[in-house]
Amino acid sequence: MSRASAAPPPMPPLGRPVAIPVESSVWSRFTNWASDNKTLVYTIAGVAVVVTSAGVVYYLNDAKPKPAAQPKLSKKDRRKRKEAERQAEPTKSSATSGEQPKAPTVEAADELPEITEITVATFTNDQRRDYALQLKNAGNKAYGSKDYPRAIDLYSKAILCKPDSIFYSNRAACYNALTVWDKVVEDTTAAISLDPTYVKALNRRANAYEHLSQFSESLLDYTASCIIDEFKTESSTNAVERLLKKVAEQKAESIIKSKDPNKLPSPTFVSNYIQSFRAKPRPEGLEDDVELEEATGLGQLQSGLQAMEKRTHEGYEEAANAFEQALEYGDLGEHEALAYNLRGTFRNLRGSQEQALRDMDKSIELDPSYTQSYVKRASMHLEMGDRDSAAADLEQALKQNDADPDIYYHRAQLHFIHSEFQYAAKDYQKSIDLDPSFIFSHIQLGVTQYKMGSVASSMATFRRCVKNFEKVPDVYNYYGELLLDQSMYEEAIQKFDTAMEMEKQTKPMAMNVLPLINKALALFQQKSEFSEAEKLCEKALIIDPECDIAVATMAQLLLQQGKITEALQYFERAAELARTPGEIVNALSYAEATRTQIQVQEKYPQLAAKLQGMGAGAGGMGATFAGAR
Repeated sequence: MSRASAAPPPMPPLGRPVAIPVESSVWSRFTNWASDNKTLVYTIAGVAVVVTSAGVVYYLNDAKPKPAAQPKLSKKDRRKRKEAERQAEPTKSSATSGEQPKAPTVEAADELPEITEITVATFTNDQRRDYALQLKNAGNKAYGSKDYPRAIDLYSKAILCKPDSIFYSNRAACYNALTVWDKVVEDTTAAISLDPTYVKALNRRANAYEHLSQFSESLLDYTASCIIDEFKTESSTNAVERLLKKVAEQKAESIIKSKDPNKLPSPTFVSNYIQSFRAKPRPEGLEDDVELEEATGLGQLQSGLQAMEKRTHEGYEEAANAFEQALEYGDLGEHEALAYNLRGTFRNLRGSQEQALRDMDKSIELDPSYTQSYVKRASMHLEMGDRDSAAADLEQALKQNDADPDIYYHRAQLHFIHSEFQYAAKDYQKSIDLDPSFIFSHIQLGVTQYKMGSVASSMATFRRCVKNFEKVPDVYNYYGELLLDQSMYEEAIQKFDTAMEMEKQTKPMAMNVLPLINKALALFQQKSEFSEAEKLCEKALIIDPECDIAVATMAQLLLQQGKITEALQYFERAAELARTPGEIVNALSYAEATRTQIQVQEKYPQLAAKLQGMGAGAGGMGATFAGAR
């Protein structure tokens, strides 16, 4: 698995980052963070979006406490009570305000005067209130008996007597049981207009919208419901996640259709992936001093290898196209397996995973001893969520060459992703034993030790890295990340500055922008310097406009300042930069969550103060964010 994501968790990036040098994307890492910090997501900007999953349970009874249950009477006692009530009835004044309502039975409702708009106009206010209550109670009984048409009629008459949010919501419950979703929306909308904070009505309308496939409207209602009850109702918070995914999946379809299939991710991403494999000498016959005709398979293969060494966006695009051309020209001889391997590598980076897998299959078929093709195929399977196939590929690679250090390094990555840190540490060490010159095995071992809680061992590993690889900027970058996670700000910033300076000196045209982003995080955490942090992110995006981590970091910086509209633009940009369908859906989920914040504030302005209070109660700005775990 690659180092493409070996960076601090960018979502939200204003907490303490922990180096996560695994295959997972920026968005999958934020998903892990969000699941650990549910009610904190987005509360800083004033709105929280919580992610869980379950159904919504509806209750017909109103919010008032129920009276204590009365003991059940015998048949003889019931006859006596009925006779006493009959004899006492003539002496009562049915029009007095102190009259007790009749028992909540359907029969009692039938005994009421005819209820029409004309007759209701002749009733006193007390009569309207009392008749409405009797009708509502009778409607509840009809609902309990599943006589929904009768319940609808009774609730409708209650509404004529006295429009009330509960009556509308209860009638909506009947339509809900009958799956008449447009009527559910109509009645719950009326209930919400009378009581904008009526959670039950919001949930009912949200459920109806979801059945009508109006997912954005449903998401908005569920989000408002969550905010009102401060995320204490699990069924509603579960629905938010479900709807975010549905809305994102709908919008992802259009992005996928319009996405350029030949577009590569950022050069930072591509470089990290390529660097996860040990550099090897150019194959014989493809060296720079060998003159090959450009319009041949071997000539294009040589050109592609040369272009890769530029480590720029243009260079990687040139390489990808050259490897496609090489196989079209053909006549590659012993290098055909290499050509399929390289074309598959860049197809995978472009997000064409199925095509990439076929290329790796062909490479292995042509040269079963070519272990790198097994390892790359394993990384693709793992990215697609197929751990068993990934593990099987790595085992096949070991059968071909059990002394290949790359195999142990990537098997360690598989273990790391699944939090099997002891196995990961063992394989990283094996990779080091076989080839101590590969810096990333050392870095990953140090990170793994840190994840295991062995902070002293991790720091010792990084000190040895600094001593043995003093000219490698990645050492200082990842060392700085772990120092930052321990709130050792000055030391961390010093390491990031060192890494940045080395990047400028050694790769002025292809800088790795991660040290810039990490320094932005450190400055914000230490001094809450939004301005300086933004400048560093902007600089990173000038160097690498396609860097998803820089985009996500900027989005979160803006969100924490309450600049929600600007943050939304960056979240949408992140969706455009995503490689695979799964990554696009994840990115759009956060874009839609941000968009919902804007809509909630516009539609429910009365919730704004509550949202700000929730953000403050969560512990302030960056301090609430603990980073991915």
